[in-house]
Amino acid sequence: MTIFLVAAAVLIFLLILVMVLFLWMTYNRLVLLKNRMKEAWSDIEVLLKRRYDLIPNLVETVKGYASHEKETLEAVIRARNMAVSVDNKTVEQQAKSENFLSGTLKSLFAVSEKYPDLKANVNFMELQKELVDTENKIQASRRFYNTNVLALNTKIEMFPSNVIANFFHFEKGQFFNIENEEERKAVKVSFK
Repeated sequence: MTIFLVAAAVLIFLLILVMVLFLWMTYNRLVLLKNRMKEAWSDIEVLLKRRYDLIPNLVETVKGYASHEKETLEAVIRARNMAVSVDNKTVEQQAKSENFLSGTLKSLFAVSEKYPDLKANVNFMELQKELVDTENKIQASRRFYNTNVLALNTKIEMFPSNVIANFFHFEKGQFFNIENEEERKAVKVSFK
């Protein structure tokens, strides 16, 4: 009888130990995923800052060649200022302003097609190259961020980790998406 009680106590102890280990590992995994998501968002913010710094230089270069393209240049500056002013907003709000800015940049690059001298300008070409490179890095960072959001959200939703996530109040991340069909289309620019 005593051996039976000892065996039952050991079994209960092992069961409790397994449950504590599971809780500990799941909690730590959720923290890791949340921090990876934050790190990925931080990478996006660094690239957005770089983009914001390049745009005024690009616009100034274009102004010298295409002074009558005032509307396009003003739209780019407005979009940049709107994107910069989104500080501490949601991912959804940031994504919306960034998508709008990307559209206006397409218009700016389309303007350059009309001016051969501008296309030959070394400063413009270098700025355009830097901006295109930054845009590509932003796209890659968005994909990396969304991958981390997916991993966190999946862990938060799946059983049994969802019980631990709910208990410790882990929140799902927001994806950085293009919101509507209009933003998915290429910008059309016509010169009459």
